[in-house]
Amino acid sequence: MTILGVIGGGQLGRMLALAAAPLGVRCRVLEPGANPPAAPVAEVIGADYDDPDGLARLAHGAAAVTFEFENVPAAAVDGLARLTPVFPGALALATAQDRVMEKALFRQLGIAIPPMRAVEDQGELTSALEAIGLPAVLKTRRLGYDGKGQAVLRSLEDVEPAWRAIGAAPAISEAFVEFQRELSILSVRGRDGATVFYPLVENHHHDGILRHSIAPAPNLTIALQQQAEAIAQRVLDALDYVGVLAIELFQVGDTLLANEMAPRVHNSGHWTIEGATTSQFENHVRAVLGLPLGATDCQRPTAMINLIGALPSIDRLLAIPGAHVHVYGKAPRLGRKLGHVTLCGDSYGDLQTKCARVQTVIADQVELNAGAHQGA
Repeated sequence: MTILGVIGGGQLGRMLALAAAPLGVRCRVLEPGANPPAAPVAEVIGADYDDPDGLARLAHGAAAVTFEFENVPAAAVDGLARLTPVFPGALALATAQDRVMEKALFRQLGIAIPPMRAVEDQGELTSALEAIGLPAVLKTRRLGYDGKGQAVLRSLEDVEPAWRAIGAAPAISEAFVEFQRELSILSVRGRDGATVFYPLVENHHHDGILRHSIAPAPNLTIALQQQAEAIAQRVLDALDYVGVLAIELFQVGDTLLANEMAPRVHNSGHWTIEGATTSQFENHVRAVLGLPLGATDCQRPTAMINLIGALPSIDRLLAIPGAHVHVYGKAPRLGRKLGHVTLCGDSYGDLQTKCARVQTVIADQVELNAGAHQGA
């Protein structure tokens, strides 16, 4: 049996393993945490992500190694590549880990981004705001995700508290963009350079966390899709990329601005499991193992809704026609992604009706939890 190594055993590693199994591929994950989501469906090596022995065991007999999140030490990936093929490569990982490097790449490739400045201290932040204007968003250069490591500044009086809020860490200051909507483009590039794209996805966030996605994005034009694909293609080629790449975008009129990229399978692509001919997870496995890529067309309007903090009634969710529930096996925690629901509709109107039913089930659970907390 073909073995695919995966650094990280979270829900993305779990879904990669589920997609790999029908292809005759067994996933082996490297994960320091106990009882990770991938454990029921993959072999688990319990070790830190930079542990030499753990990495060697991960690589042994593996046809290739990939990773499920970008906070993996790039040096570990670079060293691992001497033992077995690793995709995407260390350059893509290092670039995505550092917002300054990421923005520099976009600029180098002629990809539009919001006005921004790198800042190393509070004084540089003040100067940056004078240059790019207010309001603005302050983001740590590294390790920020799901709204962490970010602060919004609306006046110069916000400089000191915002700088404290991000831990006085090296950061970027970025002009606040008055965008129509947030979109993402998921692309896949194989080892032979073959490339496929999924339709643009419309994403909705709250408190920095993705809440739900709709695919294809409503009112999607050919020109907008082509613009997004051109952006992704430049990044894929520049990094000699292999695997799934997600790029988050702001739509401002007819123009797309690049926000950030993720060198891995992505939350905004979970809809592909039921909504696309080939899921992002299967296509990532195909790409890194050198297999032909699968079709990426979307059969019907599809939505993905994250289940965050607490799981609602699974019975009630499954009673909704066309609902597919994915539970990750993680302990409940405020702001934690515990699962997701995907829905397919005969039309966007039908999809909206089904989504409203899911949101009602989620809201009822929130109310139940609040009541229980007050009773305690």
